[in-house]
Amino acid sequence: MIQYRASVKRISIRVASRLCAPLLGLICAASLAAEAQQATDESLASKVQQLTEAMSQAQSRLDESQRQMEQLRAELARLRQQMAQEHAVDTTTTSAAQLSAAVDQIREQQSLEETQIATHEQAKVESESKYPLKLSGLVLLTGYVNTALTDDPVNPTLVLEGAGATGASLRQTVLGIDAHGPHLFNARTHADVRVDFDGASLSGSTGSPYGGGLIRLRTAHASLNWDGAEAFFSLDHAIVVPNSPTSLTAVAVPALSWSGNLWTWNPQVGMSADFPASSSQRLRLEAALIDVMNSPQIYNVATASANLAQPSTSEMSRWPGVEGRVAFVKGTNENGLHMGFGGLYVPHKTQGGTRFNSWAGTLDYRIPLPGRAEFSGSGYWGQALGGLGGGAYKDYVYRLNPMLPSGYSFRTLDDFGGWAQWKERTSEHLEFNVAFGTDQVPAAQLRPYSGSQSSYYLNLARNRTFTGNVIYRPSAYLLFSLEYRHLMSSPVNYYTATGDIIGIATGYRF
Repeated sequence: MIQYRASVKRISIRVASRLCAPLLGLICAASLAAEAQQATDESLASKVQQLTEAMSQAQSRLDESQRQMEQLRAELARLRQQMAQEHAVDTTTTSAAQLSAAVDQIREQQSLEETQIATHEQAKVESESKYPLKLSGLVLLTGYVNTALTDDPVNPTLVLEGAGATGASLRQTVLGIDAHGPHLFNARTHADVRVDFDGASLSGSTGSPYGGGLIRLRTAHASLNWDGAEAFFSLDHAIVVPNSPTSLTAVAVPALSWSGNLWTWNPQVGMSADFPASSSQRLRLEAALIDVMNSPQIYNVATASANLAQPSTSEMSRWPGVEGRVAFVKGTNENGLHMGFGGLYVPHKTQGGTRFNSWAGTLDYRIPLPGRAEFSGSGYWGQALGGLGGGAYKDYVYRLNPMLPSGYSFRTLDDFGGWAQWKERTSEHLEFNVAFGTDQVPAAQLRPYSGSQSSYYLNLARNRTFTGNVIYRPSAYLLFSLEYRHLMSSPVNYYTATGDIIGIATGYRF
């Protein structure tokens, strides 16, 4: 369009210049005629002749101007035609792009409709509330080769003196249900539950000390979620220890349990809130009430004399425990950088009326590193942490002492430990993990209360685990793993027992 206007302007200038010359000629001719009227008769003929020649020249110039006008008109028509053709090409290109976008949209809509049709053809899990449910799980086959006697051949956490074992199990298979409900108080509602089959083995052994049958409740959550805040109740690990090592052969009892990983699942109710510090950084505050279960040693003693369900020492105190955590979080997902500090306090009371308290200070961290690497772990220091998965399987020790009014000496045990893991993801399908964990109570506190060598829970002062595994995921649903573990269990009155565990795992996630 700009080219067209410039061409028209050039044509107008040229036409004006051509017309000016003949007009000037006419004016000159008129002047000559006026002079000829006043001249003599002899010069009149000469003047007329000159005027005639001037008129002839003016006519010739007008003809030339007319010819040039015709050429300019032809050039202008050609420019108009060229511009019309370019506009038609642009229109055709735009139409083609719009048509291609429309075709892509139709294909996408068709694919979505086919997916929806296939979904409707499936058998759906329907809840009474009519809100959607999602069934998920991990069918997991694990095999093991243990070089020494362990507390549980499938999920070894403590090594003893004795012969090893080889076998396989499906007890670590996990089933889960997730539910999303209505909005309440401007919050999204969510609930989930996970179970496994580690409550008891198929051969009739007791399996996990916390199980009452083959199917065992693992974790459960229900929450109200706002943007940057959450209110919840759950059965899960304590909020002060959010991390856990990675393993596919240690699922029913998480990796490094009783070796620095405070893993036990306890009832809790609490809240958390995020306070943005920048676009990608935030400060997270969490607080909860917690009901801590008994340690395995206390559990066995409490149920040995009666067939009745006994309250835990935490429940006997009639006061809930409290816990809190402050964390710095960077990144938009939970796998980003975070570092947290936590504290826990839980009152207890024994069946005999003795009161004691559990307390702990904790540190947790996850640090993403270049090259798809990650360094993570946690540490703790406290007292009576057997119910959380520490304390060398116990909260306290005692022995008969007739010299005391109560008839026995009682001592709560201090405890410290932690774990660290290095993760390397070489690709989306392959990852390597190396970890170490330790849990220890002071030998000086434990030694006066040590018993016979068969009382391995009572005498254990330190438990350590080295582990390394490789996990291969050829697809989102298939998983394969090979793992090596080295256990070292140190009783206070005997030598350290060691054992190696080689585990393999094959899983199908749905």
